[in-house]
Amino acid sequence: MTDSLGFRLKLGIIAPSTNTAVQPEMDAMRPYGVTNHHGRLHIPNDTIRNDADFNRVMDNIRATMDEAARVVMTCQPDRLVLGMSSETFWDGLEGSKKLLERMHQISGGVPVTMGAEAVRAALPKYGNIRRIGVITPYMPPGDEQVRRFFAECGFEIVALKGLRGPSPVQYAHVSEKQLRDAINEMNDPSVEAIIQVGTNLAMARLAGIAEFWLDKPVIAINTAIYWHALRQSGIEDRVPGFGSLLIDY
Repeated sequence: MTDSLGFRLKLGIIAPSTNTAVQPEMDAMRPYGVTNHHGRLHIPNDTIRNDADFNRVMDNIRATMDEAARVVMTCQPDRLVLGMSSETFWDGLEGSKKLLERMHQISGGVPVTMGAEAVRAALPKYGNIRRIGVITPYMPPGDEQVRRFFAECGFEIVALKGLRGPSPVQYAHVSEKQLRDAINEMNDPSVEAIIQVGTNLAMARLAGIAEFWLDKPVIAINTAIYWHALRQSGIEDRVPGFGSLLIDY
């Protein structure tokens, strides 16, 4: 028997309990016959004042993400989706591969989509892009992990802006105006694409608007993750309102 609502695809999506952007943004991208089943990994909304505070948040994520994945897998989704990005960039390309393998083991072999892998798959769709600008909500330790991952994948980060959010919940309080200003700041003429990481920055809609005006790819992490989950599952629907990735590719 096929699921009566998710008869084309069921996605099990996990995100930190503090995250208020992943669920509404991914639900807005959902094609007919695809269902999203959101699970939460518990972390406190600790204040982030410095690098040590940021690293503590990462430790909190690592302590609960495996169990959250096991819980969401009980609804028997067709794909496990990691709706967090910082951990997927950690320890560079090799660290990302190890995390993907661990999640595959937890999912019992069900395919897995995660942010670093999704962005890495998305960028070649736009040609031989090598020079990128990056927007993050992180403190410097997170920014350095993002730099390392992209460098090991053969990309040059020309410009990076870390917004240094004061707590996990407040990542989602960054306004579209603030994000617009960050995009403009990253838009050096030598930058071939702008990437936003940090799944609790709500930038999916704005990224689509920005790339129309800038005439270059602007890829929001939640859009890349959802695009990857759909396309790797054989769902080719074009979803307007979130930029060229979900329309043209």
